[in-house]
Amino acid sequence: MLHTYKNVAMVVPTKVFFTKGVGIHKDRLASFELALRKAKIEKFNLVYVSSIFPPNCKIVTVEEGTGMLEPGDITYCVMAKNDTREPNRRISAAIGLAVPKEAKEYGYLSEHHAYGETAEITGEYAEDLAATMLATTLGIEFDINKAWQEREQIYKASGKIFKTQQICQSATGDKKGLWTTVLAAAVFIV
Repeated sequence: MLHTYKNVAMVVPTKVFFTKGVGIHKDRLASFELALRKAKIEKFNLVYVSSIFPPNCKIVTVEEGTGMLEPGDITYCVMAKNDTREPNRRISAAIGLAVPKEAKEYGYLSEHHAYGETAEITGEYAEDLAATMLATTLGIEFDINKAWQEREQIYKASGKIFKTQQICQSATGDKKGLWTTVLAAAVFIV
């Protein structure tokens, strides 16, 4: 969607897809490029944006989303990435999402990257972070010290949060010390 503010074009994405990838190479940048290729987003000029999930934004598949884009398109995304050259070091990167029940309201995306965490832990943390940010804007009362699973039930029982989800990529650093890169992204389509 395109609208103007003081004669400046503003864009609000109408669709989003979630993707992830891992790359391994002797060069750090090439490792990142290979992770982008696995995620099927290497053809786009990626612009990192902050963590607002636009109102009325529809989630589509990677195939649908990349099919709506052309090579070279300037493409907005929220990305989490991590890399290492340390053999056998566990790395992970995740994007969390929390969508309000009212489609006309905005939601939250979060990014989290970690060393030494499993994909499950990193993914849950990212999902928890997005849900907590949304819950605070919706006025949902909760105890931050409770476990994510307990707070998740409180958030959903409030009737104000429609869904939460996450996507995570993890890997173990290459045994020969090559660069290993992981990424997870929410890619917007205007």
